[in-house]
Amino acid sequence: MRSNRIRNLLFVSFLASAAALATAPASAQSPYDGLWQVTVVTKTGSCDAQTTASVNVSDGKISGGPVSGTVGSGGLVRVSINGAYANGQLSGNSGSGKWNGASAGVACSGRWEASRQ
Repeated sequence: MRSNRIRNLLFVSFLASAAALATAPASAQSPYDGLWQVTVVTKTGSCDAQTTASVNVSDGKISGGPVSGTVGSGGLVRVSINGAYANGQLSGNSGSGKWNGASAGVACSGRWEASRQ
């Protein structure tokens, strides 16, 4: 199903970003740099009900492959992945937010939760 592809692309992109960032040269650190476990839950649409992945934040940046995004010094998260979007807030060792995407007129959306590893 096409809407499941959006969801899967979201997580594959996050994982690709984590691998790319893990090999990047050291630079300035942000308070949210490090390894995070992210669980994404679908609330509307026919995407997978729940998916969990590990991601890495380096210098407040999430990048690599089709994903681009940032984690600001105040914890504001903004991510874009081929027409799917996620935003939210990190605070200390946890965070949460919302995501949404559409493909061929099929929309999915939900929430995400993260915890620092």
